[in-house]
This record gives sequence, structure tokens and C-alpha cells, in this order.
Amino acid sequence: MTAHVLAGALADDGRRRTFAAIVLGATSATEVAARTGLPARVVLTGVRRLTDAGLVICADGALAADEASLRAAARDRRPADDADPGVDPVLRTFLRAGVLVSLPAQRGRRWVLLAHIAEQSFEPGTRYPERAVDDALKPWCAAGGSDHATLRRYLIDEQLLTREHGIYQRL
Repeated sequence: MTAHVLAGALADDGRRRTFAAIVLGATSATEVAARTGLPARVVLTGVRRLTDAGLVICADGALAADEASLRAAARDRRPADDADPGVDPVLRTFLRAGVLVSLPAQRGRRWVLLAHIAEQSFEPGTRYPERAVDDALKPWCAAGGSDHATLRRYLIDEQLLTREHGIYQRL
């Protein structure tokens, strides 16, 4: 397990709550649901994802945190494979040759993508008129994965750009 896998497994609130309940002694999905107040579907999905990530084991029908795997992850600082550690899987999924294929539905993934677009398209502290922002965002939308107005709105909503009197700025 890598730090990236660990962070991904615990990126969702439902999975964090599920994992916390297991760490604190819940040994079944029913107990996890009772302690967390999460729907059974969310708990079962969370347990499956946590098990796949190596955070949870099921021994003799009882759920438990895989402490050995966590210790090993804490000691191992090397990337799991030879893949470029700087390329985020979200970017690999939603960008092709620097063009947006689609926008992620999940807010966390969408934020990663939007932060990349903002970093690549705008200099911090520079003020841009709306037309310049649109011109910078249009190439990202060449594949039809979204439109520049939607990207601009999301960048503002996620506070990656600020807007004041038609002037945009990346902080």
C-alpha cells in the first residue's frame, strides 16, 4: 500500500467513518452501520474499498484494521511502481493530450482537475479580463468534455480564481 492508495481509500467521508468504527471495535457491517448511522449500502461499499486498499481485513468473519499493512506503508516511502509519481490518476482519467475528456462528478476529483487547469492556465497574482480567461479555458474544452463557461464557473466556485468587476485572478 502506498500513501496515495491510503489517501484515496480515506478520501471519502463514509469510508473514513467506516474505518474509524472498525478501528474502534466494530467487527461487522451491521455494527459499523449502527455506530456511524450510515446506510448499509455505504458501509458495504466502504468495507469493500477499504479491504481492496489493504486497510481492513476480514478474519474469521470479523472486520479488523490491517495494522501490519499500515505499519508497512508507514515504513515504505518508495512509489509502488515505476509510474511517474507526479501524474495524478484523476488527471490521467479526465485529460487526454492536455484536453478535458469529461468533468468528474465527485467534487474531490473535480477539484484536483480544476486545480491543475488553474495552475497550468493562470499565473498567480496576474489579473485577467473575462475574455482572456475564456481564451485560456477554450483549449481545455476542445474535445467537448465541457465548455469554457462551466469551467470558469467551477474555478470561481472552488475559489481557485477570484472575480471582481469582470476581472479574474488566481491567488
